[in-house]
Amino acid sequence: MIPPTITVAIRDALKHAQGRAVKLGRTQQLEIGEDLFIRIAPGGRKFLLFKLEGEPTREQGQAIADVLGLRVPQFGWHQGETLKSLTVMENA
Repeated sequence: MIPPTITVAIRDALKHAQGRAVKLGRTQQLEIGEDLFIRIAPGGRKFLLFKLEGEPTREQGQAIADVLGLRVPQFGWHQGETLKSLTVMENA
């Protein structure tokens, strides 16, 4: 039997993943939109935002930082082998 599909607000999914990153000390990854992914680092105060095609926007990063409660987010870019990710972390 296949479990039923449930709908969860993106805000709730992000907060849940952040909590797991803190509790488990492991990176949590979510697909949060069509071709938009987030990796929340252990501790829950830093994340990478990336797309398989194109690049995420700073506005998207700011909106997620707001949901995750980052008070003074710092933005940057990380160029991997194939993807360019927006990095967002709380300035401690």
